[in-house]
Amino acid sequence: MDGRRLRSVRTRQLIVEAYLALVREEAPALPTAAKVAERAGYSVRSIFERFPDIHALQVAATDYAITQVVAMAASRDGGGDRAARIKSHVNTRARASEHWLPLWRALIALQDGSEELKARVRAMRERVLSLMEHMYEPELSTLPDVARRQTLMALEAIVDVESWARMREHFGLSFEESSAAWVQAIDRLLPPTPSL
Repeated sequence: MDGRRLRSVRTRQLIVEAYLALVREEAPALPTAAKVAERAGYSVRSIFERFPDIHALQVAATDYAITQVVAMAASRDGGGDRAARIKSHVNTRARASEHWLPLWRALIALQDGSEELKARVRAMRERVLSLMEHMYEPELSTLPDVARRQTLMALEAIVDVESWARMREHFGLSFEESSAAWVQAIDRLLPPTPSL
């Protein structure tokens, strides 16, 4: 890759990172191109040389954030006992929720005007379901298909980003208290772990 192309890619990355930083700081307001440009240290023209419009920047920022969330949410202890699996899942999901809540809210607010963003919201929800299906396979394997799907949907609702926000913002729980509430709820919802 030549130097000019490399600089352009780097500029694009810095613009995306500036957008995400502003989303975290200014939520629920969405950053303007002028604010993103100022934060990134470039002109507004530089933004629109790399993104045809603000929506394209939002999509690029969402894709970048999803990559980060997926890396952060990688299964850590899928093979442990029930308590270890629940604790690992909650710790990972809580850290991701704490970090990405403002972006998630922006994504939810913007999705109605964008099929691209709506598809990304669906994909993230499906990814959460898939990860839990893998993490809790021993317990879920004891359920018939309909009950299995219903349990997965209930688990997804429990560990939704907004569920985390309610515990932290509305109820004033600490990170640890919120995590403990999720652990307890998941443990109660899951069927008994089959004996080997």
